[in-house]
Amino acid sequence: MDTDDEAAAPTHDELAGVVDLFGALTREELRTALSELAYRRGDEFDADDADDAIDSGVEAYALVEHDGLLVAGPTAFPTLPPNAEDLPHIMDVDERSVDRAALGEAVRERVAADADAALAGDDEERIAALLDVCYDVEAWAPVSLDGTRARLDRRL
Repeated sequence: MDTDDEAAAPTHDELAGVVDLFGALTREELRTALSELAYRRGDEFDADDADDAIDSGVEAYALVEHDGLLVAGPTAFPTLPPNAEDLPHIMDVDERSVDRAALGEAVRERVAADADAALAGDDEERIAALLDVCYDVEAWAPVSLDGTRARLDRRL
């Protein structure tokens, strides 16, 4: 297959847009949605590529995984990919809501752990990225990352 003909991986914002369309999705439901979108575009679906895209979105905080569900994360600007507006009619998934406070607390803990790892590894690029994530998380959920942000900021 010519690489020009290969389907482009969904962006983090597109993944967040699909998830946001339903409020939250399981990984399997998001894979199904991505498969449906690929089919509608006439592209081949690669489950491994979808898993890689999802993992990358989680790593970048564009998606957040909590209690078995993925939600649009604090760094995302959810955008619907072409034909995504049809997904609620295609998939048998009811719209979901999540407890924003519990979700925020889980993300706060994850950012703190990621900050510890970045600081221990002296990873300046990751430290700078996590500093930005701290601000995004505080705007996205009712949590404070003052302590984590201060530790990261002192290192830069």
